[in-house]
Amino acid sequence: MAKSNKDKKGKKKHVNKPSSKKYKHYTITGDVVKRKPHCPRCGPGVFLADRENRMHCGKCHYTEFKGKEDKR
Repeated sequence: MAKSNKDKKGKKKHVNKPSSKKYKHYTITGDVVKRKPHCPRCGPGVFLADRENRMHCGKCHYTEFKGKEDKR
């Protein structure tokens, strides 16, 4: 009797995950350190994603909408 893939047990194959790229959220010019906005709910270290019309936290789903521009 042949075993199917569902019946196999044992170690799972190790998958390397990409490392965090938090260094991209900081800019150093001289003595000034600029950083992207962080989530007011989660605190420093959790950055807001910059979308087309909003800033969004992926952890707690906090959203700030950007102001609408007058297109005339």
